This record gives sequence, C-alpha cells and structure tokens, in this order.
Amino acid sequence: MSTTIIRNGRIIDPTNKRDVIADLYISNGKVVGSKSKIQNSKSKIEEIDAKGLIVAPGLIDMHVHLREPGFSHKETIESGARAAAAGGFTTIVCMPNTSPAADNPSTIAWIKDRAAEVACVNVLPAGAISKGLAGEELAPIGSLAKTGVVAITDDGHCIQNHEVMRRAIEYARMVGVPVLDHCQDYNLVGTGVAHEGYWSTLLGLPGWPAAGEEAIVMRNILLAELCDHPIHCQHVTTAGSVRLLREARQRGVKISGEVCPHHVALTDEAIQNFDTNYKMNPPLRSQTDVDALLEGIAEGTLSILCSDHAPHANFEKEVEFDAAPFGIIGLETELALFINLLVHKHAKIDIARLIEMYTVEPARLLKLDAGTLSPGSRADITLIDPTLKWTVDVDQFQSSSRNSPFDGWKLKGRAVRTIVGGKTVWKL
Repeated sequence: MSTTIIRNGRIIDPTNKRDVIADLYISNGKVVGSKSKIQNSKSKIEEIDAKGLIVAPGLIDMHVHLREPGFSHKETIESGARAAAAGGFTTIVCMPNTSPAADNPSTIAWIKDRAAEVACVNVLPAGAISKGLAGEELAPIGSLAKTGVVAITDDGHCIQNHEVMRRAIEYARMVGVPVLDHCQDYNLVGTGVAHEGYWSTLLGLPGWPAAGEEAIVMRNILLAELCDHPIHCQHVTTAGSVRLLREARQRGVKISGEVCPHHVALTDEAIQNFDTNYKMNPPLRSQTDVDALLEGIAEGTLSILCSDHAPHANFEKEVEFDAAPFGIIGLETELALFINLLVHKHAKIDIARLIEMYTVEPARLLKLDAGTLSPGSRADITLIDPTLKWTVDVDQFQSSSRNSPFDGWKLKGRAVRTIVGGKTVWKL
C-alpha cells in the first residue's frame, strides 16, 4: 500500500465547494478523508510540500488528437499522454480522426489497449458519428458505446446532412453518450483558410466566414431541442455562436460550447506573415469575436476549456499557407495561457472557476468518474503554481510535434506536478 500526504496546499475542489489551505491524504491510489485513515499504514509515507501551490482535481482535456493509429509521425498515444501530463492533465479524450477512423469497436479496443500499455494518463476514446467520418452512413453507435467510448464526434469533419445528424443524436440518446460537433457548413466555408475579413482580403487568402460556424451551431441547437439530448459545440470562435448558445441555454436547451486558448490569445492579425503555425480550423477570428468569447466564459455560456491539441510534423507545416494542414499543439501551454488571459489579464473568472471548467464541467458532460477530490475518488491530482514565471520553449516539449505559435511567449502560472492514481507521472 502506498501512502502520500500533500502538505499545506490550497485545495480547490469545485465539486465539494472547497477552497482551503489544508493537507490532502492519498492511500492506495485513492483520496482519503483524514489522517486517521492512513495512520495504520505500514508503508513508507511520501510527503509533498505544496506550500504556495494549488492542489486541484486532475484536469481533464476533452478535445485532443493523439494521431494513433495511422499518423504516428505526428504524435503517438505515448507521447501525447506525456504532453498531457506535462500540461497538468490526468485525463484526455482522443478524437476519432485516425487511420483507420475510430468508427468501429475493434479500433476503439486497439486504442484502449494501447493506452493501457503506454499512456501515463487516462486516455478515453471518442467514437466517430459516421463511417469513415464521411458524414453519409452512421457508425455502429450502439456497439461503440458498449466498447466504452465517452462521446461520439466526427471532429475535423462535420455532418452536413441534418437528417443523418438527427438519427445519430437519437441513437446517442438511446445509449447515453453525448454528441460533440465540429461546426462547419461546407457550402458557406468552401475553400476558406482564414477568417473572412480585413486580413484575409489584404493577404489574398480564401475567407472562412463566421456564418460558416454559426449555421451549424444553430442546427445543433434545433436538434438538441428536438431530440432532447446534449450536443456540445467544439472550439467555438464567433460572437454569433456565443449569442446563439446564450439564448438557447437560457431556454434550457441541452447545448454547450468549449473554448480553446488560441482563440482568445490571438486574432486573425497574427496570420499577416503567412506563418502556418497560426493556421487552425476554425480560424483565428477578429477582436470583436475574442471579446465575445471572453464574455461567454465570464457568464458561463461557454462552460468548458480545452486544447484541440492537433500535432503536425514540421515538413507538413513548412509549405504555403493555403496548402498547410490546419491545427496547432496545445496540451503543454493551454493551462498557462488560460491562467494568464482569463485570471491575470482580463480577470473574467477566478482560478476556482477555471479549475471547474477543466474538471467538473467536462466530467458532468461526459459522465466521468473524475474531476473531484472527494474521499474515495481516484487520486488524480494536479499541483499548480499560479505565480511561476516561465518561457515557452517548444524544443522542451514532450509532444512529438512542434507546431505551436506560442514559442518564446513569457507566461505566468503552470502545472508543476501531475499525479495519476496516486503516482506522480510528471513534475517540473
């Protein structure tokens, strides 16, 4: 039996509405309620001094691309899990746009087996909505649910046929898994690679209009209401989307949205040098959109924070802006970016709400036994130093890829130790 005491930390446990300076006790991989529960332990007790640190439930990132199987030159389950641990995450949800796509029980079983073998954090697979992510024929949603997917999504793609999407939601409701959706109307977006506005026009790049996201957000609101089942809009970026989600949530519609750090840290002005590390889908938007996202976070309309960690090899990004793949890595910078932007700079939320958006909110949506420090719960814990100053250096990353626009940024606050099942899997 292993025993650990985390001393003198500021325990922030949103599930139990705790925010206190206290000790936290871990025994045999579980959180225990008091010192008396471990006093009879004959094992050696490890003590961790957490003075000046925040002791939080293990953070959850529910939007991560691990690229395996099929694209291990970009990332593997093993390297992606290490990157998650270095970012303070104990649980990650991996997207199904692999090769083969995670649209069948055998691929899901392979991912779970591989994760059990090599991952240092909890890796939970999402299954595809449609076969081959083609948006035409439904994947076997019931079988995927039995294999243990925590959600279904065609992330990276978007089902355009509303009837197909409706049937997918109805099947998801029957088996009890939420639907996550990458909101992109192909007809409106066309070949767009950058936000349709001043900079796309000036640079001669095909525009990706805000309406291309908002049309599908509206579709999802209508279907969530029709089917009475949760739909979660991934990587929300526009003021119009925030407005639509706010109104729908006020009416009690089971719709939610998430924000990625790059969409509040940057605007489309960043693409002016054609640096492909600023190319992502959905694209960087205008300052008006960024302001609306910040307000959406402050008021609770946007309830979940995540990375959309999307690794690509250097040679793939070192091409013309139009030809480069969409996406950036984010697991190792997202927590610090959000602490800087939401807590320090704009003061939109406090650190307790930020932790809640990384724990309680995703755990509730995905029905996970995670994101809490309740006695008896699995000892997944993140220690955060909110005042630590550091400089991003992509060459020090655990991820296999380096496609980050934040290299060289000076940030304040980061995870300094990540504990999974009572065992330290990463520390600074």
